Parts: sequence; C-alpha cells; structure tokens
Amino acid sequence: MSQPVENLDEVLKSHKLSKEEYEDILRILDGRHPNIVEIGIFSAMWSEHCSYKSSKKYLNGFPTKAPWVIQGPGENAGVIDIGDGMAAVFKMESHNHPSYIEPFQGAATGVGGILRDIFTMGARPVANLNALRFGKVRGNDETAKYQRHLVRGVVDGIGSYGNCMGVPTIGGEVSFDESYNGNILVNAFSLGLVKTDEIFLGVASGVGNPVMYVGSKTGRDGLGGAVMSSDSFTEESKSLRPTVQVGDPFTEKLLLEACLELFKTDAIIGIQDMGAAGLTSSSFEMAGKTGAGLRMDLDKVPAREEGMTPYDFMLSESQERMLICAKKGREQEIIDIFEKWGLDVAVIGEVTDTERMELFWHGEKVCDMPIAPVSEEAPVLDRPTKRPEYLDEVNAKSVDDFAPVEDQEAYEKLLASLEVVDKAWVYNQYDSMVQTNTTKHPGSLDASAIRVKENGKALAMSSDCNPRYCYIDPKGGAALAVVESGRNVAMTGARPLSITDCLNYGNPENPEVMWQFAQGCEGIKEACSALNTPVVSGNVSLYNETNGVSVFPTPAIAMVGLNEDEKRVLPSSFQEEGSHVVLIGETDGEFGGSLYIKELYGETVGKLPAFDYEKELALWELVIEANKQGLLKAAKDVNLGGIAIALSKMAAVGDKGVTAGIKVKQSRDIFDESQSRALLEVSKEHLDAVVEMAKKLGLKADIIGKVGGESVKVNDVELPLDRVKDIYFNTFARTIEQDL
Repeated sequence: MSQPVENLDEVLKSHKLSKEEYEDILRILDGRHPNIVEIGIFSAMWSEHCSYKSSKKYLNGFPTKAPWVIQGPGENAGVIDIGDGMAAVFKMESHNHPSYIEPFQGAATGVGGILRDIFTMGARPVANLNALRFGKVRGNDETAKYQRHLVRGVVDGIGSYGNCMGVPTIGGEVSFDESYNGNILVNAFSLGLVKTDEIFLGVASGVGNPVMYVGSKTGRDGLGGAVMSSDSFTEESKSLRPTVQVGDPFTEKLLLEACLELFKTDAIIGIQDMGAAGLTSSSFEMAGKTGAGLRMDLDKVPAREEGMTPYDFMLSESQERMLICAKKGREQEIIDIFEKWGLDVAVIGEVTDTERMELFWHGEKVCDMPIAPVSEEAPVLDRPTKRPEYLDEVNAKSVDDFAPVEDQEAYEKLLASLEVVDKAWVYNQYDSMVQTNTTKHPGSLDASAIRVKENGKALAMSSDCNPRYCYIDPKGGAALAVVESGRNVAMTGARPLSITDCLNYGNPENPEVMWQFAQGCEGIKEACSALNTPVVSGNVSLYNETNGVSVFPTPAIAMVGLNEDEKRVLPSSFQEEGSHVVLIGETDGEFGGSLYIKELYGETVGKLPAFDYEKELALWELVIEANKQGLLKAAKDVNLGGIAIALSKMAAVGDKGVTAGIKVKQSRDIFDESQSRALLEVSKEHLDAVVEMAKKLGLKADIIGKVGGESVKVNDVELPLDRVKDIYFNTFARTIEQDL
C-alpha cells in the first residue's frame, strides 16, 4: 500500500474534508491512515455534490410512488410507464459552477452528462429541455457585458452538443435576476424512450464477472470537479478552468449507438455513467447497490495523457465514459461492439465477494477500503436553520406601497420584459425538429410536446420556477413551481404524471439558506402529494453563491405528462379569427413577487396567498377533458404579467389580434398573478358546453373577448398587433447582441 500523506492539514483542506470527517475515515479504515488515493476517493464520495450530506435529511419523504412509476430516485434517471409496453426515462441535472467558469464547455458537458444518464438506462434520448438563469444583461456596465457573454457561451454550448447528438431541444426557460450576477444556473433535462422490459440499472454483481471500461480515454480534465461544485465562488474561482470537463459530442454519439447495440444482447449485468467523480462514483455506486466487492487494475484504464497516477484515474471527470459489469465469458462480444464504433474498451477488473474496493497499480495495491461505509456513511449533516431576517421586510410591503403607474406605460414595460419576450435567439440555435417527432416546439408557449411513434400518444414536458416567489416565500414558491409546470403540461391536453427537480440554492453553511432549502422541500412534498405527481429523479446544487451573496432559491421543476392521442396536442396561441376567449378562474389582485413590481419598481416584495390545490386540479381536468372532446382551439395559462401579457403572447405567436374586457377591482389587476387561471380559445358552437363544464367543476368562467383585428386591446390598454409582435419577437436578440 502507498504511504499515508504528509502535510495532512493542508491535504484535508484542499480536499474539503473536515477533522471530524477524517476521524470517521480512520474508523472506517480500522485506524489506518489513508493514502492520497483514498483521501481523494473519500473527498469525492463525501462531497456535497455526490453525497447530498446537507440535503439528504430534507429529501426523505418526497412522494416517489404511483401506479405509473417504474423507477424512482436512486438510479441514473426516473422511469414512468406510458402504456403499450413503453416507458419514459427522464432526469434534470445542474452544471452551474462549470458554466460560470467556462460557459461553452460547462453547458455542453452538462448536456452530455444528462444524455448519458438517459441512455445508460437503455433508453434512446428523444427530447431535451433546459432551465437557464442569468444576471443582469441590460446596460453597458461590466456585469451586464459579462452576463451577455455568458448567455452567448452557454447557449452555444447547449446547441453544439445537443445538435451533434441528434437529440432535439424542444423547450425550456430563460430568466434573469441580479441575484445570479455572480453565479448563473444551467440546468439540463433529457427524456428518453425505452421498452418496459429493456430497462438497465447501474449494478455490479456476480463474483468473477468482469468490470469493463468503455468510451473515451481518461485524461486529467475535470480533476476535482465534484469537489469544486461543492464550494462557493470567490474572485479566484475563474482560475478553476482545469476542473471543467471538455466534451466531445461526436464521441458521445458513437457511445450512445454502441450502448444501444450492446443492450440488444444479454451480455451485461449493469452499466453506469462516469459522471461527477468519474471512476470513483461509478464503481462505488455499482457495487454499493448489491453489496459486492470490486478489484480494479488502474494501469489497464485507457489513458489520454502521459504520467497519469492512480489518483488521476480515480478522480478524472473526462467525458463520454461508462463502466460496465459484464457476464463472464461475454467480454469479446462487448469488445467487438465498442471497437466497431471506434471506441476504447478494456477489461479493468472483476466483481469479488470481499465487499471492498481494491485498486492496483502495476500489481501494487494502492487502495483497500470497505465499499458500503464510503457509499452510505457519508455524514448526514443536520445544519442549523434560521428564518431569514429579510422576509419580515419583503413580506410587509405590497403593491399599494408604490406610486401608481399608468396602465398603458405598465403594459409596454411588462411586454418588453426579458422575462416575457420570446427567446427565439436562444432556441433557433437548437435543432428542435431532428427525429421529426416534435409536435409542440420551442416558442409555442406553455409546455412542449413530442409524439411517441410506438403507441400514437404524446408526451408533454415543461420546466418551471419563479425565483421571485421562492425569495418571498421559499415553501410557497417551490410548491408553485410544481403547480406551474403541471399547469403548462395540462394546457397541452396532457395529464401531468411525474416530476424531476433541480434544487439550486446558496451556501448551506448559512442557516438562512438551509432554512430556505428545508422550506422548499416541504413545498415540493406538499404540491406533489396534492397533485399526485411523484418525484422520480432529481439533483441538488448547493453553494450557488459568490463572495457571500447567494442566488435566489431556485427549485427548478420539470413535469412530464401524457396525452393519449398525439393528434390532440393543444396549441397555446390564437388559431382562428372570430373565436371567443374564455377566462377560467378568479382574478384577486395578487401581486406578491410579481413581475409588475419587479419591472416597474425594481423590487421583489410581497406575500403569496394561500393556494387551493383542488381548484388547480379542477382547472387541469377541464382543459384535459374539453380537449379530448374537441371543444377547445387553444389554451394558455395566466402567469407572469397577468391576463394582459398572456393575451398578448397568444396574439403575437398566433399572429391574430384580440379585444378583451375583464371585470377587475382595480385597473392594474389585468397584470396581477392570481393562480389557477387559464385563457381558452373556443369557437361559438362549443362556448356553452365549455362554460357548463367549468361550472360543474366549480370553476368561474367568463367570456371576455374575441380573437381578431389589428391590435391587442385589454380593457384600457392597447397596442397595434405589429408593434406587439416587434417587441415580443425582437427585444431579446437586440439585448443580447448589442455589443457584438
């Protein structure tokens, strides 16, 4: 065995291990001091990124079961049954820190990683989404210029990787707030399809079965990546470029096809993506799930660089690599498949019955540790929590504390908000039509959808979170992220089934941030239970702060729903002149955390009202059932900027004017953000049936206007349709490209 390390205090500090954790390590190793390889392994496996040590306490209790859930959290991705022997496999992951340091590669490898999570399960990826948060991009100061650079780099990275892989990016969200000035968020979602009897899991079992390495060669890129992602940013963080991996989508495309060919054989026991912490996490996770031991010869791992050490091989985060547990005697069959696709492949070890990880370097043992404690005994921290002091101040303020603004001025400001305008500049860089199954594409409002060729159904998906709501009410805001993603899916006529999440928060060592996180988890539990949309996979990203300033709590939620008929995917923009517009739901003058206060007064304040899940479920039921009966032409939920902005979006995207009149208590309430509302486009002959159906479900239904004309008119505000379209479609590109 290699010698224990010298300068122990410095080594522990650089590996972000505490003295208490080192005492645990000594106990696990029966009093023996670890060598540098073993310290590296403990550091990676017990990092926040891999062990969830700060968050695990609060993730327990997430609803994870339903009759349609095949695989919940704990695998590479979640799996739900979509009928006819088919399943949807999906997950969301963060790549925040790497994308801030190196936007192109950080975002590209985020896409690469999430795609591997999907096809490792045996599924072919068929749809990607992304949820992006940036800081201030308007203005000529250095912050705005740098944020625009980050937007361009991140979008380029996502587009380059997804397009090369031939997987359509069919939707997502992009939002902006100063809280992300020092720490942007890049969350990537992918969904794949697989037959229910062809799902693969990341397990290693069967004494004597070979462990095989496939994919790209290992280099030193990404060393310490998992540990870097478990720390806050400072001014020195930009020097961390070496911890950002470099992606190669062309190799990953070959790896995808080789793996899918491999899955047609019965030659393997399990397969695991080498993601964060590379060979370390993949090997420990595969063996840990079955209680097996592993022996690996690191000198047999294909190397891209000279002079690499056992430490480098175990902790590298080089991309496009997989670890396979094969059936003994089938090695050559697997080697032939991967060599045919031009990929590296090597037998690097075998399964043992020791329950230990034994690593060798040219015959010398360089690591010997029990697997279960390293995988399962990462410290579960009970960090202190404290309700943030800022909440008293922000909750005490309301829209009435600000000077009134003319409704027409407010309308034009809200319409031009970067939160509202079309992001064609972003999604036009993504191929959304490759594979030819996209039926509701980016920019078409609310959820996106793809057809499932195998069974004639459609899957709808939407990623959502309003960080302003989460800032003023961490529990209520997280619950509403679940609600909003579900409502968007329902607006396409699909029934929401399950979520994956990406929980982005600040520094867990700050009790106020930990309180926000705990509350956010409670909100998700409450909403998923009430709406019967269990959590099947997810990710936690902490330490999203720079120089002590944390991002707004941002629990991004991606909802997946099923439409029984791919020909009945409901549009969200106006379809036909002369149709009627029906408003479903109550308008109560709610402005807490609203875009109205943010855009007009530059603040994020107010309170969220109590929420009625029964009303929300009734709204979903109305749209889904009315769509099945062919009663609706379009449906759009009402959210940011209220009724006036929702109608404007429907008009701009549908290229049709609208005239609407809404009874409100105050004229500004056309911009309010009351929940559980939708705008339905209905032809005259179906109007009575839709209104009657709404009433039976206990929902308020008002016929508020008609589609048609050359302007968008809502009560006393009005703009020519051409002007609305120019603002809506061109503002974003003008902003992001201003210094090119």
